[in-house]
Amino acid sequence: MNFFTKEVKIALVTIVGIVLLFFGLNFLKGKSFFSNNSSYYIHFSDISGLSASNPIYADGYQVGVVKEINYDYKGNQGAIVVFEVDDDLRIPKGSTAEIVSDFMGNVKMNLLLANNPRERVEPGDTLVGALNGGMMAKMAQLMPTVEKMLPKIDSILNSVNMLLADPALANSLHNMQTISSNLTTTTAGLNTLVMGLNSQVPGLMSKADGVMTKAGTTLDNTSKLTANLAAVDVQGTMAKVDQTLANVQSITARLNSNEGSLGLLMNDASLYHNLNATVQSADSLLTNLKAHPKRYVHFSLFGKKDK
Repeated sequence: MNFFTKEVKIALVTIVGIVLLFFGLNFLKGKSFFSNNSSYYIHFSDISGLSASNPIYADGYQVGVVKEINYDYKGNQGAIVVFEVDDDLRIPKGSTAEIVSDFMGNVKMNLLLANNPRERVEPGDTLVGALNGGMMAKMAQLMPTVEKMLPKIDSILNSVNMLLADPALANSLHNMQTISSNLTTTTAGLNTLVMGLNSQVPGLMSKADGVMTKAGTTLDNTSKLTANLAAVDVQGTMAKVDQTLANVQSITARLNSNEGSLGLLMNDASLYHNLNATVQSADSLLTNLKAHPKRYVHFSLFGKKDK
């Protein structure tokens, strides 16, 4: 009689499928039957939706999963979370754990490893846990402040509505539009002026170059004149000028004195009158000579005198 009948084969396949399903489900939950893991306990007053197979992180890296959660019905100590981590993970004494929830409702647990290189938590020991509400907790803390601000915000919005309903604001906006149009026109005029100036800049630059060239020539001439002036013997020239002025002063003094012909001529009144009388006599003589020339000039072809 054959033992592996059709019914036995079906039973064996069913048992193997159940075993594989069991191991597969546990594997999906993060449980491993072939790895060396250590179990630890954590007390939480509120687990905030934490469940078995939730990941456990240390410094942002997943180091284990939650194995099971038990509620302390007798000791009134909240929930006791059992988690497993790899044996290679060393948990220093003084470490704690926290449960963190994000906006999407995902829950995870973080191990806050203490800085204690000498002492460690042994497997089976209990850690202290706390709930970290994250951003939601911070927002809950801000809610009282926001509630106090709401009446002020409402008052500000009412003031803004009154300001927007004021016709003066519409007039101001209309004036702003007019000013903007004027600014646009002014800007266009300035652009035209700048374009004109840009077209004249080369000519102005050439004229400026000419002026600078003339200025350079003038400076050269000035430098030459300055050099010539520096070469002039100013002290000798001034000495000659002083001597000339002294001579002029001496001549002037002589003219003002009664010494010499010029001095007597300029200062003696009788000499002036005598000269005047002589000039008058000469004038009378010339007048008589013109009137009676025969009295003074005798000319005859026969040698006779005119009586």
